[in-house]
Amino acid sequence: MTANDQQAEIGVIGGSGFYSFFEGAPRHRVETPFGAPSDEIAIADLGGRRVAFVARHGAHHQFAPHRVNYRANLWALRSLGVRQVLSPCAVGSLRPELGPGSLVVPDQVVDRTSGRAHTVYDEPGPVVHVSFAHPYCERGRAAVLSAVREDGRLSATDGGTLVVVGGPRFSSAAESRMHQAQGWSIVGMTAMPEAALARELAMCFTTVALVTDHDAGIDGVPAVNHADVLTVFAQHMQTLKDVLRSAVATLPPHEPDESATCPCRRALDGLKLPFELP
Repeated sequence: MTANDQQAEIGVIGGSGFYSFFEGAPRHRVETPFGAPSDEIAIADLGGRRVAFVARHGAHHQFAPHRVNYRANLWALRSLGVRQVLSPCAVGSLRPELGPGSLVVPDQVVDRTSGRAHTVYDEPGPVVHVSFAHPYCERGRAAVLSAVREDGRLSATDGGTLVVVGGPRFSSAAESRMHQAQGWSIVGMTAMPEAALARELAMCFTTVALVTDHDAGIDGVPAVNHADVLTVFAQHMQTLKDVLRSAVATLPPHEPDESATCPCRRALDGLKLPFELP
């Protein structure tokens, strides 16, 4: 195996159902300063691109949202050469018109989690403040939306705010109504600190959110349960895989760090870092 076999330009962070993307692909154990990632990293060619995949919750879905080692997952991907990340996830809808099976490509995020490790820069040294006004990569979002339109099997919403809660429980009806009153679109448990860590590592990051249910508190819908979430996600898994495969193929070409033009990749320009990034 050559060093190039252990390199990738695009990363996918997803559920264990996405492993069929990489059936038979070599898996790599990657160590990071933050411990081991959720699972070994699979690397294979997908859509003509070199792609690395990590199962967010582990191969057996053993890590609850608050137990995922988000820092290790993102650091491991970057150490393998990844600079663009697609992150599919299941979410609840806060809008009546966004029913199960809808796809949302959010452009904003609100973090309501607590107790998670939210930065890679928490050791003594220069303080690193990164801009996060626009948390998602516009080029990545455009690639996903184009792939959805071309596929035609899912309806897609361009933009919207994803509010991230700590989990693993679902929201109360009062919490859901509060989130809805704020004008937010969807609710999930894993999108933060993923997006912020990607920005700290100067990586492009795009969340691809599949609506599996209406959140509690939305008028006239029953309370969500885990079994229903898994059922809806499984029903649309193949379509979501196809969309991601197409999106991977149309993402912008890989750019070396020193000449990258996407604002995500320039997030650390002018900042003094306490250590060298991989």
